Amino acid sequence: VQLVESGGGLVQAGGSLRLSCAASGSTFSINAMAWYRQAPGKPREFVAGITNDGDPTNYADSVKGRFTISSDNAKNTIYLQMNSLNAEDTAVYYCNAWTVLRHDYWGQGTQVTVSS
Repeated sequence: VQLVESGGGLVQAGGSLRLSCAASGSTFSINAMAWYRQAPGKPREFVAGITNDGDPTNYADSVKGRFTISSDNAKNTIYLQMNSLNAEDTAVYYCNAWTVLRHDYWGQGTQVTVSS
């Protein structure tokens, strides 16, 4: 499974961005996908997850009500709509896929920078 993120960039506080993650390869084996993020000097943290049926699983408390995860199975793509961004959302955002064989796959990451 290969994952490619896109959509990151620089945005002012209060603004919005939409991230995309396109999966390719053995996508039939994917059980669930998720977004994680890692800010400088901090460990990688879970942001939001979604099942292969397109049901959002859960969100980190810090993004509830502001971020929405969704999927387009026909395009093997998941999205992360991020609204009301603040400086604490600045991080590299990574796409993750979890397969039926319990394999973990990661994208290369996309930088999101929120200016205050």
